[in-house]
Amino acid sequence: QVQLVESGGGLVQPGGSLRLSCAASGRIFRINDMGWYRQAPGKQRELVAHITRDGSTNYEDSVKGRVTISRDNAKNTVYLQLNSLKPEDTAVYYCNAEVTLTYSIGSRYYWGQGTQVSVSS
Repeated sequence: QVQLVESGGGLVQPGGSLRLSCAASGRIFRINDMGWYRQAPGKQRELVAHITRDGSTNYEDSVKGRVTISRDNAKNTVYLQLNSLKPEDTAVYYCNAEVTLTYSIGSRYYWGQGTQVSVSS
């Protein structure tokens, strides 16, 4: 019904930058909240950043000042700009979206397949 496709991950040196993108497609009437999560090996998935439809944002403490989440509602796309990357940022990054489907009442959450971010010298 809805597909979320992430891109932009890769290998970067400490201090480097990456920009992740997540495009949603399918039976979308409206996308409400969107977010980026990450999961490092052996750890639980955690919220990195969250953005509402009107652009209000919040960030996990360890990434504040280094990460910016943004979205383009016309393109059903959410972005995550990662700057000053550290080895501890290494993880699979997943996007998440709360979607109201066409011809439906209510909403549900969808996940992307994940994109690997590796920070290493």
